Amino acid sequence: MKGTTGFFFDELCFWHSAGMHALVLPVGGWVQPPAAAGFAESPESKRRLKCLMDVSGLSRQLALRSAEPASEADLLRVHPQAYLQRFKTLSDAGGGELGANAPIGPGSYEIAKLSAGLAIAAVDSVMRGEVSNAYSLSRPPGHHCLADQAMGFCFLANIPVAIEAAKAAHGLGRVAIIDWDVHHGNGTQSIYERRDDVLTISLHQENCFPPGYSGIEERGRGAGQGFNINIPLPPGSGHDAYLQAMGSIVTPALDRFAPQLIVVACGYDANGVDPLARMLLHSDSFRAMTALVKQAAERHCDGRLVMVHEGGYAEAYVPFCGLAVLEEMAGIRTAVEDPMLALLQLQQPGTAVSQFLQGHVERLATQLA
Repeated sequence: MKGTTGFFFDELCFWHSAGMHALVLPVGGWVQPPAAAGFAESPESKRRLKCLMDVSGLSRQLALRSAEPASEADLLRVHPQAYLQRFKTLSDAGGGELGANAPIGPGSYEIAKLSAGLAIAAVDSVMRGEVSNAYSLSRPPGHHCLADQAMGFCFLANIPVAIEAAKAAHGLGRVAIIDWDVHHGNGTQSIYERRDDVLTISLHQENCFPPGYSGIEERGRGAGQGFNINIPLPPGSGHDAYLQAMGSIVTPALDRFAPQLIVVACGYDANGVDPLARMLLHSDSFRAMTALVKQAAERHCDGRLVMVHEGGYAEAYVPFCGLAVLEEMAGIRTAVEDPMLALLQLQQPGTAVSQFLQGHVERLATQLA
């Protein structure tokens, strides 16, 4: 099925429960219980993306697949046994707080293994040449998870688990990870910061999450020095700032590194109506960024590109951003029109702010060169 975009998903991933929270605050004390599920990392943004794909007709033009859960051997390449056991024990007991902003419910361990398994299968299908590129609708997400610590809705490091499985199975060498989730990809960075075979790049809202984090000075350690790039952008950065950062920092870094595979931590929480951030992107922003990484993949690695779903908490809008990414990956345009695109385009930064943002990105590019 070369020439086809693979889409990996499983209904069970939508059944992960984070317990009783109001957005990100645990219920109790002064925090009133919500009328519905109430937790920011709900299944609805992902389920609605899949539904929009179905009703638009896009699903019929993709290779739709599920996957087996990640195996113990897969997980142990990244996570220590003690952490996995702690996770499973709490999950089996009905759930609780596994880490900072990382609540789980009953069965979350098995569902997280499936989420990682979807990412493994997406990467494997691309490496085998079964599909040209692939998207993994992984839930729960993974980019905040450290090797031995859950954090920020993330319990297993989906992308590192998938990459290490591909290295073991295919002898994969250089891999570039681009994280455009609005929050810093701290877990992925920590796992690879001492390695020179994996280039990690994070575009994120400065000082957002982890709280107060920027990261411009963190370039990797030891053998990994220079193979980690952080691009902190001020709140309110919009389409032009992101595209400038992609063009002046991300693309040149990819060209220098010449990866054999590109994986994107594909969060949508930089969209202009997300409740957990203050950026101003829209569906065409994600479409344009996808085009740039797809072109880089075609230059360097025979088009091998995998998107792994991360954050995005505006349930009604994430589907339009995700659909734009998948349309660009597959080279297909459906009849769907983004009902908020014109409004979000009008809300982009004005001239003075745009000039400030342009200068900010230029300074970052100079500092990171």
